[in-house]
Amino acid sequence: MKMDVTDEMKIVISFYACLLLLHIETDNCYDNLHTIIIYPSPVVLKDVRENGGIYTKEDFVIDGQSANDTVILVWHDAKFEAYHLRHDNVIVHEFAHEIDFMNGEIDGVPPLENSKYHEWTSVLYGEYQKLNDVAIKDREWGKYKLLGSYAATNEAEFFAVVTERFFEAPHSLHTHFPELYNELKDFYKMDTLSLVSN
Repeated sequence: MKMDVTDEMKIVISFYACLLLLHIETDNCYDNLHTIIIYPSPVVLKDVRENGGIYTKEDFVIDGQSANDTVILVWHDAKFEAYHLRHDNVIVHEFAHEIDFMNGEIDGVPPLENSKYHEWTSVLYGEYQKLNDVAIKDREWGKYKLLGSYAATNEAEFFAVVTERFFEAPHSLHTHFPELYNELKDFYKMDTLSLVSN
């Protein structure tokens, strides 16, 4: 399915990609990223998954993906989320993965100063574990409904989802998870609470 890449696509994607790095000192912007693929509508990918030694082939629908030096975006979803601030933003999500990978691993820990590593991992991994417990039970979500079950997939997805909330729903994130908000505020070096209204 071929589509022309428009100036609007370039501007919207570039805006969010640059917003995340606006105040972060880096030698090269998204050094590991070589390709951005834009599809007009949701994409079905085939995957082989392993669970306890049992392998299954599955089809799954994506609206974005970051892997192997490539970001994939579905324009239908990306455009809607870019123009309608709520909680989700696939562009922010996928570029958060790219930031996460800047230190060589996609593990929910972006490049940090050594002095900030302990606090970051304590706060983010602590909330990730609590979310994971709630997601396994699948009840009494309370404030964790803001983050959703996808954030419980692994630490990398947790970081990407929390980054989405930091930029898209800072009031909600600050209200329910002030420590998370402050860690992201410190990392991104901006106070989104003062920039976006929920």
